[in-house]
Amino acid sequence: MTATDARLPVVLDRREGPFGEVVLRERGDHFEIIANGCFLMDTSDGRSERLLVDAALAALPAARPDPSVLIGGLGVGFSLVRAATEPRWGRIEVVEREQAVVDWHLAGPLGRISGPALADPRTGILRADLVTHLRTTTERYDALCLDIDNGPDWTVTQDNETLYSPAGLAACRARLTPGGVLAVWSARPSADFEAALRNAGFHAVRTEEVAVARGVPDVVHLALRDH
Repeated sequence: MTATDARLPVVLDRREGPFGEVVLRERGDHFEIIANGCFLMDTSDGRSERLLVDAALAALPAARPDPSVLIGGLGVGFSLVRAATEPRWGRIEVVEREQAVVDWHLAGPLGRISGPALADPRTGILRADLVTHLRTTTERYDALCLDIDNGPDWTVTQDNETLYSPAGLAACRARLTPGGVLAVWSARPSADFEAALRNAGFHAVRTEEVAVARGVPDVVHLALRDH
């Protein structure tokens, strides 16, 4: 195999689910997830996915015991792995709507990334749509770390747009404990989304950036629920 051939993607699995097609590809030493023909994420970096969890924890009071976190989107597992390496977190719940993604972690090649985190007794996987879960559950969390699409201004799945709407942000706020933190990953900064967070009743709204090799930075939008 030539060096050029090694960089070509190899399809490891292709599934047709209720929200369209999802594909797991291997490119060299990395894995990629493609949804409905659109690139979602890969395992080449992961800094912004880890920041999603780190920034949320840092925004919580240090004295808060065993804070709980809901991670929206299992993806390639970077956010879950980061949470599981931090002993301060208490309950770690992950919501993932694509059965294929769950399978790729539990019994597939992505398990080499997430295996120890999935075996952590604090970790639970819920197979559900995040937007529906936020709207229907009575559970409350100290932190919501949400990464289910490319961000509020660039959604791959149309249904995900409701997460960033006033109703979706109201559901997020209702699921947080007093003083809890909402962290939302995005492939680009969004001043409009910052304004939407403030209009939804959040405070201490800010954005942390992670520079990328080309183009605009990845970001994590952060906001606090009042007490």
